[in-house]
Amino acid sequence: MDFEWLKPAAVFGSILYAVIGVVVFWVAFVIIDKLTPYDLWQELVEKHNQALGMVVAAMSLGICIIVAAAIH
Repeated sequence: MDFEWLKPAAVFGSILYAVIGVVVFWVAFVIIDKLTPYDLWQELVEKHNQALGMVVAAMSLGICIIVAAAIH
């Protein structure tokens, strides 16, 4: 049985790329939040704007797919 994926370098690389992906996603989300004319957090959490929630979810998935493709 081949355990090359379990080598410390592979595990460290996977963790490093996961952290980089999360940071890039977070930065992109903050930039988009700043570009919109309203506060996304207030609209989603306090006002329960479900339509905006769907748009933010689609935007989040799009950013995640782009980041994953760039890392891959």
